[in-house]
Amino acid sequence: MKLLGSVPSPYTRKVRIVLAEKKIDCDFEVADVNPPENPVNAHNPLGKVPTLLLDEGTALFDSRVIVEFLDSVSPISRLIPDDNRERVAVRRWEALADGSLDAGLLIRYESLRPKNEQSAAWTGKQAGKLKRGLAMIAAELGDKPWCHGERYSLADIAVGCCLGWVEFRKPGGVDWRAEYPNLERFYGKLMERPAFADTAPPKA
Repeated sequence: MKLLGSVPSPYTRKVRIVLAEKKIDCDFEVADVNPPENPVNAHNPLGKVPTLLLDEGTALFDSRVIVEFLDSVSPISRLIPDDNRERVAVRRWEALADGSLDAGLLIRYESLRPKNEQSAAWTGKQAGKLKRGLAMIAAELGDKPWCHGERYSLADIAVGCCLGWVEFRKPGGVDWRAEYPNLERFYGKLMERPAFADTAPPKA
C-alpha cells in the first residue's frame, strides 16, 4: 500500500498514526495538491489528501474511511470497538475532532486570501465553531485518561490530531493550552506514544 499525504495535514497524521499503531507496512509519499497537475488527482477526483492506494489499485479517500479500513485489516490494537454503541461513541468523538479541524482549516484558508478579499464575518463564524468544538472536547474529556472508555482508541487519535494542528497553525489565535489545562495534560500523554511523536507537525 501507499499513502499519499502531506506532513502538516492533521488528517494525514491521523492515518499515519493508525498505521503505526496497527503495525501495518505502508509507503508514504508526500504529495502537494496545490498544483493543477499533481499525483493525487489521478487516484482521487477530489484532489485531497490523505489518499490510500491499495495493492490491487483501489484508492481510498477521506481519513475516516481509510482508518476504518485499516482497523479492519489487522487484529492488532483494535481502535474502533465492535459493539455498536461503543463504536458510535468513538466515531462521534472523531466527528467532533474532525469538525473542529474543518473550521480551523477554513480560517487558515481565508487568512491566505488577499487582505481585501477576506471576510471577517466568515472567519468569525468558523472561529466560533472551532472554539465551541474545543470547549466540548475539554468538557467531555474532563479528567478522564481517555476520550471513551478505559483504553486508547481512535477517539484519542482524532482529538490528538486536532489539538496538534490547532497548536501548530493557531487559527484565529486560538490557544487551547492556555484555556484548557486538561487538554494540555491529555496531549502531553499522547505525545509520549511513538506514533504521535514521530508524526508531530513541523514547527511553525
